Amino acid sequence: MIDKKKIVLAYSGGLDTSIILKWLQENYNAEVICYTADIGQEIDRKQIIKNAKKFGVKKIIINDLKDVFVKEYVYPMIRGHAIYEGVYLLGTSIARPLIAKDQIRVAKKFKAYAVSHGSTGKGNDQVRFELGYYYFGPKIKIIAPWRIWKLKSRTDLINYAKKYGIPIPKDKKGAPPFSIDDNLFHTSTEGKVLENPKNSAPEFIFQRTVSPEKSPNKPSFVTINFKNGDPIAVNGIKLSPSKLLEKLNKIAGKNGIGRVDLVENRFIGIKSRGVYETPGGTLLINAHRAIESVTLDKDTMHKKDQIMSRYAELIYNGYWYSKERLKLQKIIDLKKNKVNGSVKLKLYKGNVIIESRQTKSLAYSMKKVSFEENKTFNKTNVERFINFHKTKLRL
Repeated sequence: MIDKKKIVLAYSGGLDTSIILKWLQENYNAEVICYTADIGQEIDRKQIIKNAKKFGVKKIIINDLKDVFVKEYVYPMIRGHAIYEGVYLLGTSIARPLIAKDQIRVAKKFKAYAVSHGSTGKGNDQVRFELGYYYFGPKIKIIAPWRIWKLKSRTDLINYAKKYGIPIPKDKKGAPPFSIDDNLFHTSTEGKVLENPKNSAPEFIFQRTVSPEKSPNKPSFVTINFKNGDPIAVNGIKLSPSKLLEKLNKIAGKNGIGRVDLVENRFIGIKSRGVYETPGGTLLINAHRAIESVTLDKDTMHKKDQIMSRYAELIYNGYWYSKERLKLQKIIDLKKNKVNGSVKLKLYKGNVIIESRQTKSLAYSMKKVSFEENKTFNKTNVERFINFHKTKLRL
């Protein structure tokens, strides 16, 4: 007996990937292996296994990648202060490269000839997944159902699900759900009423942040400790990367911090509106900029700011494994060993306020900035400095 060919499907156990699972079985003479990366999303392992077994799946793989995700993907991105189009902290974008890498690893392990994903034909994620697939498994076939099947709408998908007895989840109002992606770093919500940018985002869609109006009437305080550019502790207590981000998510979320409503320019050329919640990440990026302000020199900080936009765009477009992104990461991390100390934040009704910065670094000189007369700063040099720049003014 000849073994069937194998396809590894990125499987969440939800509506879309359950439909894809059945569709792959119908249209390909192959065994489907269901693969789930646990990167901190709301996950029900028993339900994933139950849903997959319902369709005769024999191999169901759920890998815990939470610490890898935060340490090797989120933290480098935070060090780069990556923000796309001024507001988006790239929560979905940064997760796809890791999932793609591990999915290809599984495909190679089981000698699968193809991998598949559930990204739509209009979105960015298809690009991010497939660039990752190609980087790690250029000879492995990619099956993108949304680009080739005859199911053209959400209604078609729901009818297909009904036909094969696939459970259709409901949102809090009893209707088919919004398009939601979540992981330990963020939650994104798209579709339905959000598609029209004139509509306000309904409060019930928010999952990990309370509204600023309903947040506590007294401020909360949190101290984040950094070593070599990365956070290592919260309020002096050392935590693993995933536990640290989890802790910050809870603290920030209850204070109404981390909400963003934006219309973004997708890589493939269309605009889309989404609502993002990145509570802990919002604290991290504010705290990291604050600790760098007292530990890094001006030229290093300004160089990082100059490349940030391009760095963020590369991540957004799925180029995490590109030579260009890796080159920029080296610039970003050149002096990360100097970024040590702690930042105390005050959190109040959606606001993040820097309370204090503490470091042993000598980059910030109390003597030089003092308004008291001192000999550590030679003011006569300033006139020569200004005269030099006068000559450059008309060049």
